[in-house]
Amino acid sequence: MRTGVAFLLGGLLLAGCGDASDGDDKAKPTSKPTPGESAPAAPDTAGALTADRLKAAALADGEKAGRYTVSEYTLGAPLGEAYNAVPAVCQPLVSLAKEVADPDPAAEVHRKVDVPEELTGTTVAVTLRAYGSQGAATVLKNLNTAGKQCAGGFTEQRAVAQAQYLKVETLPAPKLGDEAVAFKFTILDVKGSLKLYEYLTVVRSGTTTLSFRGEITDTKDIGGVPPEVIDAQWKKFEGTART
Repeated sequence: MRTGVAFLLGGLLLAGCGDASDGDDKAKPTSKPTPGESAPAAPDTAGALTADRLKAAALADGEKAGRYTVSEYTLGAPLGEAYNAVPAVCQPLVSLAKEVADPDPAAEVHRKVDVPEELTGTTVAVTLRAYGSQGAATVLKNLNTAGKQCAGGFTEQRAVAQAQYLKVETLPAPKLGDEAVAFKFTILDVKGSLKLYEYLTVVRSGTTTLSFRGEITDTKDIGGVPPEVIDAQWKKFEGTART
């Protein structure tokens, strides 16, 4: 659906691509990032995990999370600058891509988690973002505000279409990290004829956020982000990023 690979809603093919540019020479890392990963915007961002540590803490291509398999995005990060919310206060519910959310992350890693054999099955976009100073805490604060102020719905503007969020529901969040939030979205498809359901869970650990967006190319309600995906990513993050 909206995860950076081709997504079909009501016969309209959309693709969301993030900004994976390296920046100027001073901002480039020692090694070139792979597709779906962005280099730090500034090497001296205080408190943020480095791009290398963030990559090591992310689920890797081919790893398993229960029955799901991890892969890398070949077209760049999902939910990029082409996805915007009206009103703007709802933006964190749509995309936290750099140059869209404030503050920008210093580094980020994106992974797709799904069952490859299920062409219309559940897909989870997993994103780890490293922030400096109070950036990650600000992101969670903005998400909480958006969840309250956008409960009655909002419009998501895309590059070639728009979708209407009919309802935003705040759900019990997993007891992980320093704080976490979880939401369920009821969305009207781009043709205005079908109701779709998506889920977003975001966990903050120190200056890092781990976000999980679960969706399906169907009108089926998947009931939430698969817990095995969240658990697998959290265990790897805890075992890698903090060492």
